[in-house]
Amino acid sequence: MQTLPTFIEPFDLYLFGKGEHWDLYRILGAHPVEQDGGAGYRFAVWAPNAQEVHLTGDFNDWRYGELPLYPVGSSGIWAAFVPELGKGALYKFGIRGVDGRVMYKTDPMALYAEMRPGIASVTWDLDNHQWQDEAWMQRRLDEGAPLHGPVSIYEVHLGSWMRHHNGYGEHSPFLNYDEIADRLIPYVQEMGFTHIELMPIAEHPLDQSWGYQTSHYYAPTSRFGTPEMLKNFVDRFHQAGIGVILDWVPAHFPKDEWCLGRFDGSALYEHLDPRLGEHPDWGTYIFNYGRHEVRNFLFANALYWLREFHLDGLRIDAVASMLYLDYSRKQGEWVPNMYGGRENLEAVDFLGELNRVVHAEFPGACMVAEESTAWPGVSRPLYAGGLGFTFKWNMGWMHDMLDYMRKDPIYRPHHHSSLTFSMLYAFSENFVLPLSHDEVVHGKGALLSKMPGDMWQQQANLRLLFSYMWAHPGKKLLFMGGEFGQWNEWSEERELDWCLRQFPAHEGIRNLVKDLNGVLVREPAMHKADHDWSGFRWVDITDYAASVISFQRMAPEARPLLWVFNFTPVVRQHYRIACPGGGQWQELLNSDSEHYGGSNVGNNGALMAEQDHFSGGYYLELTLPPLAALCFSPVSSGSK
Repeated sequence: MQTLPTFIEPFDLYLFGKGEHWDLYRILGAHPVEQDGGAGYRFAVWAPNAQEVHLTGDFNDWRYGELPLYPVGSSGIWAAFVPELGKGALYKFGIRGVDGRVMYKTDPMALYAEMRPGIASVTWDLDNHQWQDEAWMQRRLDEGAPLHGPVSIYEVHLGSWMRHHNGYGEHSPFLNYDEIADRLIPYVQEMGFTHIELMPIAEHPLDQSWGYQTSHYYAPTSRFGTPEMLKNFVDRFHQAGIGVILDWVPAHFPKDEWCLGRFDGSALYEHLDPRLGEHPDWGTYIFNYGRHEVRNFLFANALYWLREFHLDGLRIDAVASMLYLDYSRKQGEWVPNMYGGRENLEAVDFLGELNRVVHAEFPGACMVAEESTAWPGVSRPLYAGGLGFTFKWNMGWMHDMLDYMRKDPIYRPHHHSSLTFSMLYAFSENFVLPLSHDEVVHGKGALLSKMPGDMWQQQANLRLLFSYMWAHPGKKLLFMGGEFGQWNEWSEERELDWCLRQFPAHEGIRNLVKDLNGVLVREPAMHKADHDWSGFRWVDITDYAASVISFQRMAPEARPLLWVFNFTPVVRQHYRIACPGGGQWQELLNSDSEHYGGSNVGNNGALMAEQDHFSGGYYLELTLPPLAALCFSPVSSGSK
């Protein structure tokens, strides 16, 4: 076996040097090509400070020095063609760094990787699937990002949603992409979620990292099958009318000596100064967002997932850690920017340009920021001074609501503002309301276990939390297991506690989430004006003593919905709530229904609005069930 010099177009090198080669993954890495009349694989890797680069693999017993790569001009790229090498070979690059030491590195642009605990890259191809989701992709293009449509996201960890029951599968306890799709698609359809969000599926060696310690940015994890199986997975979801969002991690990468860190013996992808280039909490390196080639690596990676896998959006992990130079650092542990501030100007520019490029290349794709601070304009356009994201996670709402719901109802009147504070800023961003995996790990307990009271009250409180979340302006995200009230804290080492579905109370919680999704999708008032004050109106927020609040959801040319919430276990009779019109009002949803595991206190399905002879307005005289939410819609003339 030998290597031969190979040609890379000068224009490709020019674009890479500028940091603007959006198809970089088709130039660097390993690709099947024909050269000099024969088939084989072309290898190319960026290692500008290397003294020499050699290819090693199972095809030459991992011997260093036999298969050299050749420098491509002054680009910093090393490349070679290997005749007769086929798909599925294991390989690494042997790199002699600036200090003369030889390091064995995996390919940063590898399209596939060895199943853990192996770490080698695998020769693979890109064009290996015939897509059948044209209708979905055209509709996404025509309609654009779903700012004014219903969005309810089911967050999934593929390795622990469901597993093989009777021993292991072929190689592992994991279901493969096809087996997961067989089970997950009908479940998501039944539940009424509009999208799933996959926790990171780029290759990672450690299960316990959940994918957030990415080793191969371009290789879908081999735990669940091949890249083409993942493409088929997404294709099937699209054909079923379900969007797929990917959790993506451009904020940091692991220090393992065999991947990106100190790639050619120098700080290539990261900063050399640990005050800029190392994350103190996670023990990882931070990307150098000011370097053209590094930005290009990440830009092309985002576009790779959207183009080659037809994903509908990216959720960007840990955006706050990117924006602030002093994130999780004490005084003296960080370097101010050129103006003396703590903002990471290079990361700000990177994120803005990332969103500009993605929205230009893939209109209709969503870019979602997990950003936990008050940075202004995260989901505002670049021309308005924002970062250009489509949505931002509303971490403030999540923290306030979980803190409030943990409290015994007797103390809730003293914390009434926790319910209402979020509406002061609800329309400052395009928000997603998240109850994500981060809230059910590391000793935090499952959502159900956070609720106060006896078992019945805990389940009622969870139903109430979900009802308030779905009624509140903003898109929705719920981590798997929460929808049926899992008791145990989530662990990546086992599947969800599906056995709980045999108990009526847990199946009742699931029925409620299903019906909440139904209301969200069917009722334009619940989503058309999700990010604008015109879609929301308080009815009464002053009854802190009873811990009762009420509001309307509205949209142009849509019937209004009236939501009422009782955050105490007290049944309240003859409770008057103003409503926008007369006539009959239907009890569209009651979280205390016996169908959901409740006590079935309510208003017999419908009631007539009465007119207040002093004000001329209308009101409903309600029975408020304990720890419950009610939703009413007009069913006769007289309402607006």
